[in-house]
Amino acid sequence: MSPEQCHTDTETCAQQIAERIGPDLRVAAPLGLGKPHELLNALYRLTKADTSRSLSLYTALSLTRPHPAPGLEARFVKPFVERHFGADAVDPEYAVDQARNQLPSNVAVHEFYMQSGALLHSGSAQRNYISQNYTHVARDLAVQDINLLVQLVARRETPEGVRYSLSCNPDLTFDFIDRVVQSGKPRPLCVAVVHPDLPYITGHAEVGREYFDVELRPDTSPPLFALPRQPIDLVEYALGMHASALVRDGGCLQIGIGALSDALVCGLRWRQEDNTQWRRALVALDPRGSTHALAARMGGLAPFRTGLYGASEMVMDGFMHLQRAGILKRRAWDNMALERAAAAGRLSPGTPGGHYLRGAFFLGSRELYRWLAELDASDPDALDMCRVSNVNQLYGDHQMLASLQRRGARFFNTCMMATLLGSAVSDGLENGDVVSGVGGQYNFVAMAHELPDGRSVLMLRSTRQGSGGVETNIRWNYGHTTIARHLRDLYVTEYGVADLRGKTDSECVEAMLSIADARFIDALCAEAKAHGKLAADFQIPERWRNNRPEHLQQVLAPWRLKGQLPPFPFGSDFTEVEQRLLPALDWLKRRSTTWRGKAELVRAVVAPGHAVGGEDEAVDRMGLARPSGLGERVQRRLLQAALRQAARPGAEAVSASTATAPASATPEDR
Repeated sequence: MSPEQCHTDTETCAQQIAERIGPDLRVAAPLGLGKPHELLNALYRLTKADTSRSLSLYTALSLTRPHPAPGLEARFVKPFVERHFGADAVDPEYAVDQARNQLPSNVAVHEFYMQSGALLHSGSAQRNYISQNYTHVARDLAVQDINLLVQLVARRETPEGVRYSLSCNPDLTFDFIDRVVQSGKPRPLCVAVVHPDLPYITGHAEVGREYFDVELRPDTSPPLFALPRQPIDLVEYALGMHASALVRDGGCLQIGIGALSDALVCGLRWRQEDNTQWRRALVALDPRGSTHALAARMGGLAPFRTGLYGASEMVMDGFMHLQRAGILKRRAWDNMALERAAAAGRLSPGTPGGHYLRGAFFLGSRELYRWLAELDASDPDALDMCRVSNVNQLYGDHQMLASLQRRGARFFNTCMMATLLGSAVSDGLENGDVVSGVGGQYNFVAMAHELPDGRSVLMLRSTRQGSGGVETNIRWNYGHTTIARHLRDLYVTEYGVADLRGKTDSECVEAMLSIADARFIDALCAEAKAHGKLAADFQIPERWRNNRPEHLQQVLAPWRLKGQLPPFPFGSDFTEVEQRLLPALDWLKRRSTTWRGKAELVRAVVAPGHAVGGEDEAVDRMGLARPSGLGERVQRRLLQAALRQAARPGAEAVSASTATAPASATPEDR
């Protein structure tokens, strides 16, 4: 790379790129953390200002800070956003405009995976969505005549010269460029945007200086986007405990992001660090022993001795916590002879070169980014960031080795809804609206069926808060599916595990009913009978009637009172006062969606009850200590009522779906 192709000024770099390529920019940018927001913003502004130009952007998961609605939500979120993300944080302007339906006509943004629910009301986003498996993106992108690739990178001076690390996003770049070159098309202009805080990851994520055509190294860079750590409620804890019993020591683990995945990590960590209490809690949750039976057959109840190997498209905070707990430690080798020896227990402990975590992209907290940098410096073999084609599929020249490395694999993903016959709804609605995207979910489900001892585990809460009140997430049928019923395997809710693999339709219906909320079992059972999928004389077992939130609260109360099920098990980015506010704001949000809830709000405002501890500090944090005008007085009254109601014994725990959460990468709590 010649010095003339190195820049320090973003606007100048954008101008030169535009002049070099011409009026039609067709840009590829990584998903999530790897997007250079400032350069993309400069190119976007150039296009907006000149209608003779056009910009087509192909990307996914454009991360933006929360943009709250006016009122109590804004009073809570705005100070937190400035503190957590930094006053100099930069959003991708195209993403903000797209969410507001304000994209200019000469700009098109194609995202194969969206922030969950963020673009449901964006007409351009819904029209320009391309539905595709993660492993097919590079293939499909290679025919789009891309003329520019921009990517955030880490940079290092070495005795051999400058080296770059694709760090957080080696997932698609390598596969995409290879396909373009193989097709005989011209290679797009590749721009490396250096970020000083991006962890330098060695190995497969590294490239030489010649890989990029242009280097942009600004004098200052906005902070890396970091996800706030979210709370976990009792429903999620229960679900995570059931799921954690399905994991086999010495196996392979894939997990995503969100409260359900965090709850799984908590369950695994509790199983490892306080096995006796974990077992007692699991017995309380599983008195009929169905989860225990599955644990004996495919999972485990003991602590991990051999440990787990992580192979997941996404590296998130949970893997860091599992490694620190001594769970993530089984190493794998990219050598068939060594891997066979390891599987047979014949490999000496000091054999170099093995990794215990393989991923295609990473996204999480600032703590995760520090841990990754430290891990690569202290144990560069431990982590392998590589192509998504290596992580998310088995076919190809690595099939035999990958299958051996992923022995005992458990692929955990979340979904929004599931049917009694085993279909999963994860990415969209029956009216065609896209909530998020398929991403890698199909890949992992398919791999679970291909591996001799692999299992797909789809996790979902049994209910959701709908516009008409509480609704079941387990349906008879739904007009859109992400995973077809012929790929049905394991489903987990807070009430247990349903094993559907190889079962008849009738057996599947019974298994799904056993993990549904009891308030909906009779109606679901009747519908299944009406369609001939259950025998007419089938009777719902009485023990299923305990599948209720109040029963869950009761059986887990001893561990909750001991502080063993804390709302923030991995620490919090919220202050103590903000942590007290979260349940109150969540209480308000839940009740503002239905007429019955709104009536409860009115009653609470009229008779809010006695003040609770810390109320004055919470009101002051929201800027309502001295309300001005009627509107602020009403907000203060609502807040006080919510604080008092949320503090009542037996009040539901804060949900991870509270409005303060920014974008996440999986459906529902995702």
